[in-house]
Amino acid sequence: MHSSHLQSISIIFFIFIYFFDANVLAQKDTILLNETEVLSTHIPGLYTETSRIIQIITKTEIEKAPVQSLQELLEYALNVDVRQRGGYGVQADVSIRGGSFEQCLILLNGVKMNDPQTGHHNLNLPIDLQDIDRIEILEGPAARVYGTNAFTGAINIITASKKENRLKLTSIIGENQLYASNASLSLANRKMLHYFSVGKKASDGYINNTDFDIANLFYQNNLQLKNGSIGLQTGYNIKQFGANSFYSAKYPNQFEETKVFFANATYKNLYLYNLTTNIYYRRHQDRFELFRDNPPSWYKTHNYHLTQTYGAEAKLNFNSCIGKTAFGAEFRSENILSNVLGESMSETIDVPGEALGVFTKTHHRENIGLYGEQSYSYRHFNISGGMFLNWNSDFDSKVNAGVDVSYDITGSWKWFASINQSMRMPTFTDLYYVGPSNKGNINLKPEEAVSYETGIKFNSKAVNAHIDVFRRDGNNLIDWVRLPDSTKWESRNLTNIITNGFDFSVKISMERMIYQRFIIKNINLSYSFLDMEKNSENFISYYALDYLKHKFTASLEHRIYKRLKADWAMCYQERMGTYTNITNNKETTYPKYITVDSRLTYMGDNWSCFLEAANVFDKKYQDIGNIQMPGRWFRAGVNISLSLEKKMEKRGNDVIEIIN
Repeated sequence: MHSSHLQSISIIFFIFIYFFDANVLAQKDTILLNETEVLSTHIPGLYTETSRIIQIITKTEIEKAPVQSLQELLEYALNVDVRQRGGYGVQADVSIRGGSFEQCLILLNGVKMNDPQTGHHNLNLPIDLQDIDRIEILEGPAARVYGTNAFTGAINIITASKKENRLKLTSIIGENQLYASNASLSLANRKMLHYFSVGKKASDGYINNTDFDIANLFYQNNLQLKNGSIGLQTGYNIKQFGANSFYSAKYPNQFEETKVFFANATYKNLYLYNLTTNIYYRRHQDRFELFRDNPPSWYKTHNYHLTQTYGAEAKLNFNSCIGKTAFGAEFRSENILSNVLGESMSETIDVPGEALGVFTKTHHRENIGLYGEQSYSYRHFNISGGMFLNWNSDFDSKVNAGVDVSYDITGSWKWFASINQSMRMPTFTDLYYVGPSNKGNINLKPEEAVSYETGIKFNSKAVNAHIDVFRRDGNNLIDWVRLPDSTKWESRNLTNIITNGFDFSVKISMERMIYQRFIIKNINLSYSFLDMEKNSENFISYYALDYLKHKFTASLEHRIYKRLKADWAMCYQERMGTYTNITNNKETTYPKYITVDSRLTYMGDNWSCFLEAANVFDKKYQDIGNIQMPGRWFRAGVNISLSLEKKMEKRGNDVIEIIN
């Protein structure tokens, strides 16, 4: 982007924010967002105190968004690139700030969910959209906080954080024989919270071999103790879906089934230096069929994979005369059984639940991390720094360090800057996969990068905004590449990729700014620009060199009549890179496109109903080459929320217990 363009946008941004700030000085309401505790370092702090860019998607924003899956919701997040292979959250690759989908860490209530087999499975989570209370998106490297794989950022999905006694029911129907349902139950008292959720969704698909059947089961528990708490969460997810051209356009009749079981226990002791410990276990099983039916004679077996990941972590925080301090350690074990990935086994193992499947390969690796963090504040100035020492059984030890600084210019304006290192381990697919058109590389090295960032934040009672610039110097970045005269994709460490970026976002509450019943309730705008300088040796890239150069999103919520309202969301994307067009066998650039989603909602006292249209203007587009995304898709649904709180009502001389 030319410097003159950047300066013009910056000037407009500051004038825009200043104007709105002048109009909200008299407002007395506060934004809950500013009081939210987030984890951008090992030391928890309020959203307004952090020196990093953290997006928060609140429960209110989730409920009103014209989407029906986590993947669709993240499409509208700043600097997040969601490359879907089908509708309704069947499968998607998610990345941040131009990174690959392997470089983004996914967490569920702070617990790592990334799959060591492949990042394609990272969003296989045992929750429905209705279970999510908020989403925290940390932009930029987070290796000193979360260790390996938080290379370009992290997405933390938080569920069931509110104590309440409530039953919620959701039912949705739509075109393409779509149906979806979810039921959740919260039971709470002064010390205990139970949360149960079950959901199912299915469709015949929008084109041939895009049908799906997905089910989730989730439970969460929290017990308050005198000086701390104990938390439990567990869940199960199963997906069965037609994978039309997912991994090879040459064979469109693909099919996949995945199963995930997850469990986690956390103990917090607030008396003993704020000690936090947790253990977790994740099991992911995958069956991939290159031919769903009528396979050719040369096709002998499906691909079977079973990954088991378990780990433990302990962390303590304390305050002293030198500020806030955190120390911790973590252990993680990653294991795979497969008939494709790993080293050959001396004895084969039958695949659980598969009559014809046999595991013939295996591999495992262990990871140990030690970390420390220090934060110090003096008047309007804050500095925090730390490092993460990482040891892996397959690779050399590595230290990732970083420092964040900020200065409160006024009560609303803050300047911030940071320098951070990051790294990522190759997945088992990167290392071992060999297929008709793909070849892994067991000699891969971990990816490394140093990132720089600076910008300005603005927070008031009606406006939340930021503008920043950043740079990432990446070395040994891993990608699947091929030369123009070759048909074989190979995983390689690219020498160097430098990513430069600029972005801004603004969220405006028109009700707080003007008056409570104003026709427009909220406006959200965001824009991101990326440019990559790369040494790719004339390789054609499958992932790392395909990135969103421009992304602009806008959303609007407005009233129509009394309890009837509308929500609109628009997304413009311009992607760099090419794909091999199956129709002419030529390298083809991705077209620019705009999609619009909308929803009409009628709000009752304890229920609501909606009519929704995804891709309103029936735009034809692809997130990944040769995989056609859904056109216009109408959906309708109803949400019921019943409070189970007991209330007492006096009638005459009698006191009667009622259920609200």
